[in-house]
Amino acid sequence: MARNAVSVPFRADRDVPGLIVKFGDYPLHHGGVGAIRSLGRLGIPVYAITEDAYTPAAASRYLRRAFVWPTRGTEEADHLVEGLLRVGRRIGRPTVLVPTDEEAAVLIAEHQDELKSRFLFPRVAPGLPRRLASKQGLHEMCVEHGIPSPAAAFPQSYDEIVAFADQACFPVVAKNREAFVRRERPAVNGTTRITTREGLLTLARDWGERPGVVLQEYLPREEAEDWIVHAYFGQDSAPLAMFTGVKVRSWPPHAGMTANAYIVDNPELADLAARFIKQIGFTGIVDLDLRFDRRDGQYKLLDFNPRMGAQFRLFESESGVDVVRAMHLDLTGRPVPEGEQRAGRRYVVENIDLPALLAYRRSGCTTPHAPARASGTELAWLAGDDPLPFLTMLVRFVRPGAKHLHQLWRTNRRGSATG
Repeated sequence: MARNAVSVPFRADRDVPGLIVKFGDYPLHHGGVGAIRSLGRLGIPVYAITEDAYTPAAASRYLRRAFVWPTRGTEEADHLVEGLLRVGRRIGRPTVLVPTDEEAAVLIAEHQDELKSRFLFPRVAPGLPRRLASKQGLHEMCVEHGIPSPAAAFPQSYDEIVAFADQACFPVVAKNREAFVRRERPAVNGTTRITTREGLLTLARDWGERPGVVLQEYLPREEAEDWIVHAYFGQDSAPLAMFTGVKVRSWPPHAGMTANAYIVDNPELADLAARFIKQIGFTGIVDLDLRFDRRDGQYKLLDFNPRMGAQFRLFESESGVDVVRAMHLDLTGRPVPEGEQRAGRRYVVENIDLPALLAYRRSGCTTPHAPARASGTELAWLAGDDPLPFLTMLVRFVRPGAKHLHQLWRTNRRGSATG
């Protein structure tokens, strides 16, 4: 048993390790640290693929070993598959794969036959995660299954962007269209709110002849509320763990990574998500972002991440289950205990919540469903039983992290330019 292992009413299979997998150069990833702690506190051996030996994930006391393998997410699939198999051979026993980005989730799904000899993972239709991670594919599936989503356009050239701009109602939102392509030829640094025609055309000049971008209807935050669904679906798309929460702040403001959120019970939203997952036949972990539009009373699906979300540790049941633990239990043949979610629990990402807080105070936006007081708080980085990832984050964040935050802010400012 790992030291300070949590007390839970179930016993995990400690003979089956977990491997945290991501592709790309972004060492300050709190989701990976959360997954390491979640499994490690149960006494499960945890391994991770890291950019170098000095990332916050590599510093965790719950990590058995970091496999240093710098990737950019632009490599050929065969190269990435062989690298995973090489890591699997070094671990030496069947291992549960925990993808933390779209590229990893897509690769695992599309190369199940090659990877199944070394790893355990939910079996899913091979092309489904790529389609769900694609903004265009997701929009088409929402239309097909009657799931509300923002109106969207998928321009194939600069001329089509000009034609869109001439007819669009601003502001609009720009996102990278496809997994993998966002690493190789990113159109924007992240979800970008664009307020004017001139601002859109200014950004579009840098997108090349075939812009890999989706332009979405903007759902005004003043008239909306951001919600999150995290869940794990087992065989036959049955929900074995289901959580709902409300996002209070994100960075960049209103359009980026979760900085502050609460667990809030929402049976209507849970039912909507479960029905959609059942219809499309997905198995595994999901991270959904939805915006409740007060103007028409609909939850509109913005993003479908076919893997664990960076903020997954917000969500835990009274029986101590989160989506990563649910997956490990299920894949190792153990029952996933039932339990109500810990309503009122709060999640804070320390290094981005402060700038987000300042930005939201100026915006005047509110989140009516957020509890007045948290029933408990989970910090993304700081943990009393595992302090080194927080300290490592601080050291690595000061310069490049601040530069990255500024770059995201500047991109959104450029989109707001009047020309």
